[in-house]
Formats: sequence, structure tokens, C-alpha cells
Amino acid sequence: MFILEFKTVGKTTQYSAIDEAIKTVKFIRNKSLRFWMDNKGVGQKGLYNYSTLLRKEFPFVTDLNSSACQASIEPTWSAISRFYDNCKKPSVKKKGYPKFKKNQRSVEYKTSGWKLSEDRKSITFTDKKGIGTLKLKGSRDLNYFQIDQIKRVRIVKRADGYSVQFNIKEDVRAIKPREYEPTKHCVGLDVGLKYFYADSDGNTVEIPQHYRKAEKQLNKLNRRKSKKFRKGKPVSRNYLKAKNRYARKHLKVSRQREEFAKEKALRLIQSSDLIAYEDLAVKNMVRNRHLAKSINDVAWSTFRRWLEYFGYKYGKITVAVPPYNTSQDCSNCGQKVQKSLSVRTHVCPHCGFICDRDINAAINILKKALSTVGHTGTFVFKAINAWGEDASILIGSNTCQGKQPR
Repeated sequence: MFILEFKTVGKTTQYSAIDEAIKTVKFIRNKSLRFWMDNKGVGQKGLYNYSTLLRKEFPFVTDLNSSACQASIEPTWSAISRFYDNCKKPSVKKKGYPKFKKNQRSVEYKTSGWKLSEDRKSITFTDKKGIGTLKLKGSRDLNYFQIDQIKRVRIVKRADGYSVQFNIKEDVRAIKPREYEPTKHCVGLDVGLKYFYADSDGNTVEIPQHYRKAEKQLNKLNRRKSKKFRKGKPVSRNYLKAKNRYARKHLKVSRQREEFAKEKALRLIQSSDLIAYEDLAVKNMVRNRHLAKSINDVAWSTFRRWLEYFGYKYGKITVAVPPYNTSQDCSNCGQKVQKSLSVRTHVCPHCGFICDRDINAAINILKKALSTVGHTGTFVFKAINAWGEDASILIGSNTCQGKQPR
């Protein structure tokens, strides 16, 4: 499965109809959650049946396609089932009780309620919400896929407009993937707050700090938005305009961060056959109020996600190793050298090895990945990728010839 996204071109009345459909989805989602709270033992089938009752009771729910009503139940049941699973795990302190949806930004259709044009350049929504025909703007060609391969169609509302996403059942490796010659090179990566990453070859990439650079302008736009707000009075059009400008700036920063992580991940996949990195618990690390903003700005999770995606697509191996003592151990002799986070240079008193702290950690990360199968002979290393399939690569003295640690 993968998603193709297209920008939409429509009229103001069509966008208003989309907003109405999104409000209906939020209504169904919150009503179904309340129904589950008031009735013990209700399962997923019971929620589906309740959505049918809502269609009979409320005319505006009837106007929405029945498959879209069912799709709006699925996130609610997903939150409920996740809550049940967390209750069974004593190690999870916060069970995550399902909450009512406050901001809904999408409406999702299954295999009905929409129809593509013959040239696949526009899509028509056939329910009674009145969305009608929307033109699709994008560089990808939908003619490459069969209609029955499109399993979901989602309309997404963002600060800069509306988009249509197509969930297509197809292996990304089958869509004419570019083949890269084996490089016979392995690399270890250490992400941090000084560098975006430092690799085991001694290379470093600076952090672009997209949010930090835009923070002054974001604060200015936020102040303008706040000045337009009047408590106890109806929301003015000027306030909505100021709010949209502020949201568009945030959207731009997030896209810059995403594109930077994607570019660096693809370059690493092109230049290496195996990429090793730390298996960091970013969700726990951002609880540090002194470092949370910097950690979110550097986007470690986004970078890892793109590494795993491109590794799967082009048949390269990505290995996540435990981060324990990767910065403390000496990559040359293996002895532990205790140092605080402020010490940026690794100096080993045992063997005299000196190098940058992050590069030393990157070498340790690579050695940990290779030690899974040993250093001699030829072995097969298997890793489970993000799609749940095995990816294999030969690791040994004749396959991975990365830069040897000094």
C-alpha cells in the first residue's frame, strides 16, 4: 500500500460542501464514542450498526456516502482497541482513554461514493453532500493503476487548500524502481543536536533548523492573530485570515523539514548497501522540556521513516541498533570512557584514540550492526522492515567494505 496525493481545484461552494462532509465525519465519530461509553461491551460491529441508526435519524448523515460513514467509525474503534491493549500491559502507565475529536480535517471514502474521469484528471463525488467534480493537479499519472487497486479516497483539508489522497494497493518496488548498483559499503549513523547526523566515515551534516529560523516570523504572525481575537464576540473574517497565515507558515516549516529528511535519506540509500542507526525512543526524549523544541526541529523519526521506506523500495538494509553506551564506549579499543553530554570530543585514556564524540558513536553503531552476524566469513543478515517483510543482504568480508574503525 502507498498513497498518491493531488492538489484539488474547485469552486467555493464545493469547498463548503467538503467542510460540511468533514463536520459530519466528526459528528459520527464523536457520537459513536459516546455510544461506546454509555454501553458496556459494544464492539466494532455494534459501532457500525449504530452508524446505520444515525443515518436514519439525521438527514445530514444520510447525505454522506455509507462507506464514508463506516470509515469514520474505524478511527474510533482503533482508539478503543488501543486502549484495551494498553490496559492489558502493566508497563504502560498512561492507558490512553479515547477522547472526543475536536479538529477533524479529512473525510474518507472506500470503493464507492466517487468516480474518476476517463483521463484520470478529475474525480467526482457522487453522494448527496454536493461536492461534485474536482480537478486533480499533480505530477503522478493515475492511468498506470487499475480502478480496483484504489482502496480508499481521502479528501484532506490543510491551511493552503484541499488535497485528494488515493490509497493504492501496490508494492512500491513494482512501480519501476530505479536500480542502484551495489556499493559494497556500510555506514553507521549517529543523529544528534549538534549535527543532523555524523556517519562512521567521518562525514557530518549540519542541522538546517527550519523552525528556529522561522520562529521570529511565526511569533509575529501569532501576535497578529491574537490581536484580531475578541473574547465573547463572533469570530471576524480578519481573525480567520490571520489564523490561516499563521497555519500556512507552520505548514511550510513542516514541509521543509520533511523534504530535507527525505533528501538525506535517499542519498544514504544510494551510496550504501547497509545503513545502521540508533533505535531511539523519541517519544520519551521530547519530554525533556529543555530539549523538546530542538529534538522536534531535527525530526529524527521522520528521517528514520524515510530511511526505512527507501531501503525497502531499493532493496537496501536498514538496521536499528540499541543506543546503549554507543557514545561512551571507545570505538578503537572498546573500553568505556564516561563523559557528560557537554563533552563533544572523545579522548580515550586507555589507547589514546581521539575523535569527535558523534563520529565515535557512529562507528560503534556500525560495529554493533555488523556484530549481529560476526566479522568473518559470509553471512545473511535479515531485518524486518516497516512493511513487515524480510529484507536480506550478504554481510561479510567480501560484501560490506565500509571504512574500518581506527
